[in-house]
Amino acid sequence: MKIISLFSVVRGYNIPIIVLAQYLSAIFILSPNTRALDVILDFNLFIIVLASTLTIASGYIINSFYDSQKDLINKPNKTMLDRLVSQKTKLQVYFGLNFFVFLIATLVSWRAVFFFSAYIFLIWFYSHKIKKYPIIGNITAALLAILPFFAILLYYQKIDGILQNLNNEKYYVIFAHAGFLFLLILIREMIKDLENIKGDLVQNYRTIPVILGESFSKKIITLLVICTIVPVYILIEVYDVGYMDIYFYLSFIVLLFFLIKLWNSDSRENYLLLHNVLKFIIVAGVFSIVLIKPSVILHSREVLDI
Repeated sequence: MKIISLFSVVRGYNIPIIVLAQYLSAIFILSPNTRALDVILDFNLFIIVLASTLTIASGYIINSFYDSQKDLINKPNKTMLDRLVSQKTKLQVYFGLNFFVFLIATLVSWRAVFFFSAYIFLIWFYSHKIKKYPIIGNITAALLAILPFFAILLYYQKIDGILQNLNNEKYYVIFAHAGFLFLLILIREMIKDLENIKGDLVQNYRTIPVILGESFSKKIITLLVICTIVPVYILIEVYDVGYMDIYFYLSFIVLLFFLIKLWNSDSRENYLLLHNVLKFIIVAGVFSIVLIKPSVILHSREVLDI
């Protein structure tokens, strides 16, 4: 039961999705001219993906550590399961994971060490301080969620090369994808604030629903959904994303129904449903990356170069 509890704390069910998302991004977006098999067997990329997932897992631990009282109100069943592992053990696992991340990052480069050290610190600072404040807490959470993908970007292209080639079409496509994902995660964070308003109020978390009310939060979420039109338009009309445009069209239709449901929601159960809808869109987006160039999956010749 303690193993299951720790699995729940680190949200182990999210880890395969994170791994898959990073590898698919590397194959189809960041390194489209490299054999897929070479990407999969790249040891340094494996280390970066492993370090990313372990850092995110440790982030869930420290977040659970600081939010234990709030989650007891908002998520009593999950919290009781999570509490089967003591706070002391959680901290031991947290520091152990971060130390291991530091060690394996040294196998790649000093840039990887610096990146993951900064990432670990930012996650801790967010959990300890930033998440209690409106807007900046939501934005920081969304940025932290997409940072692992920039770790892969920096691996394939050094930062000085990125700065020198900002006019490269590849970077516009990457940032458009990142922009769409960022907006989805930011909307999800706003929904989580509505979902957890009771616990936030009791624990003095100064979120937007607590300070300005649910109606104002819904207006901001509506604006953010409208903003998703920009990256979607860029990816569909300006650049070639293959058959992935089907995903963007369907996502936008789902988001329209999402808004209708949002304005008719007034309970935690309703907000939880909306939260799960956003999760579905995000996870579907991960699997839809293969639609950029499905021939890689359909024809082993392109994967194996035979």
